[in-house]
Amino acid sequence: MTRIDVDVIDHTGWIRLNRPDKLNALSADMWEDLPRAVADLAGNDDVRVVVVAGNGPAFTVGIDLQMLAGLAPDAPSEGARNLQVYETIRQLQRSFGAFAECPKPVIAAVHGYCLGAGIDLITACDIRLASADAVFSIRETRMGLVADVGTLQRLPRIVGPGRVAELAFTGRDIDAATAERFGLVDHVHADRDALYTAAAELAAEISANSPIVVQGIKRVLRAGADLTVDEALDYVALWNAAMIHTNDLGEAMAAFLEKRPPRFTGT
Repeated sequence: MTRIDVDVIDHTGWIRLNRPDKLNALSADMWEDLPRAVADLAGNDDVRVVVVAGNGPAFTVGIDLQMLAGLAPDAPSEGARNLQVYETIRQLQRSFGAFAECPKPVIAAVHGYCLGAGIDLITACDIRLASADAVFSIRETRMGLVADVGTLQRLPRIVGPGRVAELAFTGRDIDAATAERFGLVDHVHADRDALYTAAAELAAEISANSPIVVQGIKRVLRAGADLTVDEALDYVALWNAAMIHTNDLGEAMAAFLEKRPPRFTGT
């Protein structure tokens, strides 16, 4: 993964886009490596939270334009070409879907530009933090494209349909303060250093809880988005009926009685 850095620090798996000379424009190898990085961290029992960030002056300016130009392949017929384009788009969607489907919480830490596919990426994350210099845009609109890797599907669940329509129809840039006011990001921090410190602290706070419980919460939240309230209540009842009897529950009760912090093992 030459353009993706992966580190594990104190139960937190860090995925960093690492193409700073191109403002982390997402090249074909990065699209392929991102879901692999997520899968590796998802399968690592020492990792309890994932943070995705970008090296250099920007989070990402979106899909690499040379890659975008190559999405219209040579084919023996128009139908065959269109099918190849469709399959490529579906593969790109799966690359970012890996973040939404990761069983562990995923935090996006955004600084500088977060354009186009960058919005697709962060909307697949559970929590979004930004530095004050962050700039967001559904830039596909201004490039003559319909955003097709998740923004138009996930963003309405985050900021509401009216805000999505405004941002998507105009393709305008918004700053971090506006993104926070819209609800696109959850917290804004002074600069990149403060952002990364806050991301690490939030990840540590989450990691201090039982991994079984945290991952259960993510599953229940995801399932509930497509269920009625009664169906969602039934889902969580079934979840707890199956998962409530854990060593971590006993540890939580013992820690409470002994007036000490719990030491959860995820068992």
